[in-house]
Amino acid sequence: MAEREKELAVVCSQEQLAEGIFSMWIRAKAAMTAVPGQFLSMYTNDKSKLLPRPISICEIDREKGMIRVVYRVTGEHTGTEEFSRMREGDTLPVIGPLGNGFPLEEARGRKAFLIGGGIGVPPILELAKQIDCEKQIIVGYRDDQTFLKKEFEQNGAVYISTEDGSVGTAGNVMDAIRENALQADIIYACGPTPMLKAIKAYAKEQEIPCYISLEERMACGIGACLACVCKSKDKDHHSHVHNKRICKDGPVFLSTEVEL
Repeated sequence: MAEREKELAVVCSQEQLAEGIFSMWIRAKAAMTAVPGQFLSMYTNDKSKLLPRPISICEIDREKGMIRVVYRVTGEHTGTEEFSRMREGDTLPVIGPLGNGFPLEEARGRKAFLIGGGIGVPPILELAKQIDCEKQIIVGYRDDQTFLKKEFEQNGAVYISTEDGSVGTAGNVMDAIRENALQADIIYACGPTPMLKAIKAYAKEQEIPCYISLEERMACGIGACLACVCKSKDKDHHSHVHNKRICKDGPVFLSTEVEL
């Protein structure tokens, strides 16, 4: 795949969805080719921050040439904090779309779980909009700040878990699956590693295919820092080691391809 070029994206809107969670719509050429599961490398305008922030794509509007990203501010004086201060008309450099997205065609004629947890919730929204199958959307939150809930409800049957039990099932996404006696023939998931480990084990037990996005582990997003390397089942053709770079080879993998 040819290297993507950096472009100057324009901020169309920005809003806060929950504590530390922001939603930004940007106008960018990347909207023309983006697919669910891919991400953008977003640069700040602070020249002291050389590496971009990899942010997963939440929604795509091809007609308007716009992409929505929903992200968590990770602390003071960070790139994501700078993004949160941007307003309509501001610009920022981006590269994308990057990575391999979810294989939508694998779900045709099947009953699917679309599972998101924490900041792995946003990329599941565009997946839910585009995937053509019977879908059950299972999303996990810490508390009652269930951002994107209304959008999910417009795109399928939604089941929610919260760690504090304030909304839906008390516990995690696997608890919601068990409590509601849900069943599926294929799984698509994005979220923190402990959640993905549990989903991978469940898929193996049920003998169903499972596609997981490891985007939580990414650092630079452009394959430079090697912080996102994960162990793989098969050897890399170039390095001949059991490693994959999540930002280049993923972030979406068949669960049997990688070790968590």
